[in-house]
Amino acid sequence: MNKKWITSAPYPADFGKKFSNLSPVALQLLYNRGLREAGEVEEFLVADFDKHVHDPFLFRDMKKAVERIFKAVDAKESVCIFGDYDADGVDAATILRTTLSLYGLSPRVYIPHRETEGYGLNSGAVEYIAHEGDTLLITCDCGISNAKEIAEAAEKGIDVIVTDHHAEPKVLPDRAVALIHPKLSHETYPCKNLSGGAVAFKVAQALLMTRPPLPQKETENFLKRLTELAAISLVADMVPLLGEARTLTKYGLIVLNKTTRVGLKKLFEVAGIKPGTIEAWSIGYQIAPRINAAGRMDHANAAFALLNAESEDEALRLALNLNAANAERQKATETLVGEAREQIIATNQEEAPAIILFDEHWPAGLVGLAAGKIVEEFNRPAFVLTKKNGTELIGSARSIPSFNIIVAMQKIPDAFLRFGGHPGAAGMSIAPEKFDAFKESFIAIAKAEMEGKDLTPSLAVDAELALSDIGWDVYTDLEKFAPHGMSNSKPRFLSRGLTVVSADQVGVGGKHLRLSVCQNGGEKKKCIAFRFGEEFKELKSGDRIDAVFEIENNEWNGRNELQLNIVDLTLTA
Repeated sequence: MNKKWITSAPYPADFGKKFSNLSPVALQLLYNRGLREAGEVEEFLVADFDKHVHDPFLFRDMKKAVERIFKAVDAKESVCIFGDYDADGVDAATILRTTLSLYGLSPRVYIPHRETEGYGLNSGAVEYIAHEGDTLLITCDCGISNAKEIAEAAEKGIDVIVTDHHAEPKVLPDRAVALIHPKLSHETYPCKNLSGGAVAFKVAQALLMTRPPLPQKETENFLKRLTELAAISLVADMVPLLGEARTLTKYGLIVLNKTTRVGLKKLFEVAGIKPGTIEAWSIGYQIAPRINAAGRMDHANAAFALLNAESEDEALRLALNLNAANAERQKATETLVGEAREQIIATNQEEAPAIILFDEHWPAGLVGLAAGKIVEEFNRPAFVLTKKNGTELIGSARSIPSFNIIVAMQKIPDAFLRFGGHPGAAGMSIAPEKFDAFKESFIAIAKAEMEGKDLTPSLAVDAELALSDIGWDVYTDLEKFAPHGMSNSKPRFLSRGLTVVSADQVGVGGKHLRLSVCQNGGEKKKCIAFRFGEEFKELKSGDRIDAVFEIENNEWNGRNELQLNIVDLTLTA
C-alpha cells in the first residue's frame, strides 16, 4: 500500500537553547521521542545501570512479595512459577527460577500449552499445582486477568504473587498476596513500560537487595547477567524502549554479546548469530522468533529447557530443534496468511473497519503472527481465530496505532470467555455460539471509532535532510540512539529532489535495487532499496526521486562506507 509520509515538526528554539551542546540532528530525534527534561535526556543518552535502574521497592506491593518469598525459603515450601508460553514469559520464568535457586529453592515451572490451555492461569493448572503440594505460586507475564483462578488457588491454600504487565482488567485478583504490575492505575512505580521479563527482573533485584545470597560483588554481577534475559523479553514483547526499559535493554545487549549461558551460545551457533554483533534487531528477528517457535509449534517447555540447559550436548540438541521449529513456523505462517487473505477477499472485508477471520483448522500458535501480517497489509484491526478442543474459539488480535484494541474489547466483555492484552495486541477465547454476535458488535465499535479517519498507512519521518549534511558526524550521533525498538525506532530521514546516477536490480530475481544518487549536482551517495527491485525496475539514470531512508555503516572487506537504506521512495516530475 502507498504510504503517507509524516515528517515531525522541527523542535522549538527554546529546546535547542536548553541543550545547546547537542547537534541539530540529535536535538530533533530527542524531541521527536518526547524527551523534554534534562533528566530524561541524560537517562536516554547515558542509560547507566547503577544510576537509571530504579529501586524495586518503589513497587507498592514489592515488600509483601519479598516477605512471602523469603517465608517460603525459610520454611522450604514447595513453590511453582507459572509463566506464559512466549519469549517474554519463558524469559521471566527463567529469571525467577535462576534467582530462587540461589536461595535453595527448586521451584516447579509450569508453562501452559498454547492450544489446549490457552493464555493465563487456568482452573486445571490450579488443580494440578494444588495436587503437587505447592503452597506459593508466582505468575510471570500473566495473572492480572485471572481473579477467578487466583481465588480458586487461595481456597486451596495456595498464596499467589502476580507479576505481569498486561492491560488492567475491570476486576483485579484481590485474593493475591501481591500484585507487581507497573501499569495498574494505583501503582506508583516510575517506569510503566516494562515487559513481563523486566518485571520478573525487578522481583529478582528486590530479593538480591534484601538478602544477598553471594558476596556483594558476585551478587551484583549475578543481577547484571540477568539483564540479557530482560533485554530479550523487552524487545520480543515490543514495549517502548524508553526510561528504565531502555537502560535494561542497553545493558542486556552488552551481556548478551558475551553470554555464558550455554543454551543461548548454542542457539547463536546454529542460527548463525555472531556474538559481538548482536543488537536489538537480532533479538527481534533472530533470537525471539526461535524461542517463540517452541510454543507456537509444540510446547514452550523446549524453549525453557534451552535457556536453562547445563550441558553443551543438551543445549545443542535443543537449539537445533528450535531452529527447525522456526523454519517450519515460517512456512506454516506463509500458508495461513495466504488462506486468510483469500478469506478476506471472499467475504469482502478489504475495506471493513475491522477484519475478523476464522478457520477451525488454523494452528493456534500462528494466529497472532497472521493477524500481524494482515494488519500490515490492510491497515485495519484484525482478529484471527481458530477452534480449541471443539468447545471454544481462541485467537489473537492486532491493531493499528490509532485504534486501541483492548479498550474496544473491554466495551463488550460478555462477548468473551477470557481476554487480555495491550492497545496493539490481544488474545481471547469466545464461545462458538457468540461468534456472530461478537463480530457484529466489534465491527460496529470499530466503525464508530474510525469514522472519518484517514486509514492510509503512514510512515513516520524524523527530519528532512540534505544529502550534503549526511556525514560521519551525523552517523556518530545516530549511534547514541541505539538500541532501537518501540517508541525509539531507527531514525528515518527524507531527502527530496534526488537525481538517480545509476540504478541496478540485485539479489535473487532482481528483488532489490542498488542506487547511486546525488542532490543538486553534489556528492553521490550509495543506496540500497530492499524489495523495491520489481516495482522500480524501469528506474534509470537521470530520473528524479524523493526518498525516505535510514543511514547505515556498510562494512565490507575492512572498509567503512556510509550507505542509505531506502525505506520508501517515489518518482517525481
